[in-house]
Formats: sequence, structure tokens, C-alpha cells
Amino acid sequence: MRDFEELVAEAEAADVTGWGFAFLDGRATEERPPWGYAHLLAEHLAQVSSALDLDTGGGEVLDEAPVLPAHMVATEAWEPNAARARERLEPRGVRIVESTRSLHDRSFELISSRHPIAPDFPEIHRLLHPGGRYVAQHVGPGSCFGLTEHFLGPQPDARRGRDPRDEAAAAEAAGLVIDELRTATCRITYTDVGAIVWILRKCPWWVPGFTASAYEPQLRELDARMRAGEPFRDVSTRHLIRAHRPRH
Repeated sequence: MRDFEELVAEAEAADVTGWGFAFLDGRATEERPPWGYAHLLAEHLAQVSSALDLDTGGGEVLDEAPVLPAHMVATEAWEPNAARARERLEPRGVRIVESTRSLHDRSFELISSRHPIAPDFPEIHRLLHPGGRYVAQHVGPGSCFGLTEHFLGPQPDARRGRDPRDEAAAAEAAGLVIDELRTATCRITYTDVGAIVWILRKCPWWVPGFTASAYEPQLRELDARMRAGEPFRDVSTRHLIRAHRPRH
């Protein structure tokens, strides 16, 4: 394994825009939920003429779909990601917008999202056709909190957020009907400290204000454990929500 300083410097210099994770190849692994979201999304997209993808990031997941509907819109609020999404998706006829504010009521047969920041179910209801569907994979409660708590200490209140039952109830309160709610807990393994630095830069809400210099003691502790053959293990939690807007 390369020395601590080299691994950290490489991770600090690496690009963190978009939602690609190639930097982690060979240095971290994460199990995937059993429902195969990208494949599921592609199936739904092939069956509609209009769709909206919320918080699309750099458009990586949406671009995996071999067929996109004629009227396809995606939202992305962070400009570095939006620029990547435009480069990737506009040649396929996708319109990229910052938010849903300019979009008309009942505009879409399908609304999707992979890991939305904060799902706005009344807005989703507004934008769906009667009979239209919402298909999304959300981040669940306590996801990746092993890593967060290594740096920040116990976070019992934050761990309770993003409960799938609460989100399903919020969707129903907005007028949607839940068709399916599935949950999964997936193992994550990090094998070098550079992977830790990079993922905390890419997901800055995990450890707000993170810098490698500010958290050097914790990083060196992790580095020593990894060099001794003990990878850092964590879990991610995910839930699949499939819902629809009633026709009446």
C-alpha cells in the first residue's frame, strides 16, 4: 500500500463531480439492493412517452436506459453535476432544468429518482398524470453512519431520519398510493484511506466541513487499521418506492 500522504493527496485532487464512483474501483466495494434499480428504471422508461428524473446528478443512471421517452426532463440543482448531465443527456434529447418550478401540472407519466435529496411528494403528485407512477430508490435510515460516527461520534437523532415508513406515509398524505415498499441493507468495505477521503469529499453531508487536515488523527487511525489487514466496514440502507397517482 502506498504511504498515507500519497493516498490522501491523490484523493484530495481527484474529481468528485457527477455520480460515477470509478475512483473506488479496487479500494472499496458496496453490495447492491436486490431489485436492480437501473434495470427497473429502464423497463419503466421504455413504456411511457413522458418522464421526469429528479436529482439526476451527472445523468449516469438515466443514461444507462437504452430507450428514453420522447418527452424526457431531468432536474439537477448543483451546476457541476448539471453541466455533466447536459453533456451526457442533451444529445439524447433530455432537457436539464434546475428545479421543477417551471414544469406544468400533470406533465409526466413517470417520475423517477435514485437517491433524491429530499423527496417532495406534493410536488411529485402535482407533476404526475392521473394514473402516472413514481419509481425511486431512496437512501434509508442510518446509511453509512459507521463512517460518519467514526469522525463525529454517535448521532442517534440523525440515525432515525429517512425512515421508509415515514416516507411512505408522506407520499400517501400527498395523494399517492403506495404499490410497493422494499428495503435492503448492503455491506460496504473500504480498504485504503484514500477511498475514505474521496467519498467524504463526494458526499460532504456525511461529515460536514470535512477536510483531511482537520480529521488527520481519525484518518491515520483508519490507515493503521487497514495496513494491519482490517478493512473499514459499514452498511448502506436503501428502499424502493413504487407509487401512483390515482386516476380520480
